[in-house]
Amino acid sequence: MASESLTAQEYIQHHLTNLTLGWHPHEGLIIAHDAQEASEMGFWALHMDSMLWSIGLGYLIYRFFLKVATNATAGVPGPAQNFLEWIIDFVNENVRGSFSGKNDLVAPLALTIFAWVFMMNLMDLVPVDLIPWAFGHFMGLFGADPHHIHMRVVPTTDPNITFGMSLTVFALTLYYSFKVKGVNGFVGELTLQPFGKFGMPANLLLEGINLLSKPLSLSLRLFGNMYAGEMIFILIALTYGHSLILAGSGILLQLAWAIFHILIITLQAFIFMVLTIVYLDMAHQTHH
Repeated sequence: MASESLTAQEYIQHHLTNLTLGWHPHEGLIIAHDAQEASEMGFWALHMDSMLWSIGLGYLIYRFFLKVATNATAGVPGPAQNFLEWIIDFVNENVRGSFSGKNDLVAPLALTIFAWVFMMNLMDLVPVDLIPWAFGHFMGLFGADPHHIHMRVVPTTDPNITFGMSLTVFALTLYYSFKVKGVNGFVGELTLQPFGKFGMPANLLLEGINLLSKPLSLSLRLFGNMYAGEMIFILIALTYGHSLILAGSGILLQLAWAIFHILIITLQAFIFMVLTIVYLDMAHQTHH
């Protein structure tokens, strides 16, 4: 998509709008042409681009892990096997350091989360116009207006994706809390900690907030950091359509931000993994 054919505000809005499928109150089942139509579809609208890229990247990770595991050798490992073994050792060290219980699900879950979130975050390093431009012109072959075709390629900039992942972790936390502690133990933890039986209202308030903050902290931290990174890349891309001097400075800014953003991408995947391990460890702990 050429930024010079849109105003700066329209360009930013275009890049921040998802490819949304939903039921419009006046037009029926459609793909939204703009952010206004997408908002009018309500809660049950589907962000098709977020689903496409998150599921597609998850499948690529699965195929890569499966291929390396199938071709694994006890002798000298190849580059792919060596790389994957390094990641597995890294995840296992964090699980051993943060998880004190015994649960064979935690390490595979942590590995999946780290690899999946990292890959979704990594899409932020793809030039912001490349895939939307290609997709818009592809759809233009079928008569669609490229300015009304949206494609966001970083799933973790969509709160639906980050909340979906965090709520899954939250559901596992509740499940193991009930399984390990029982109903009485779980309710007692909410009502008797930290002030004892005489402070039940205060206990319930504090522990309830602490419990409900877990999915919020997981989802909003990841979403906020990746959304901010995406916005900076979009703002830098605006400089390319003005002058050669601004375009040259834009290239340097984009390179510098991309190098720095690699740290953010990795750090956010690591934080999501570690917090998942910690929350599951808390679910396995009993208080007497």
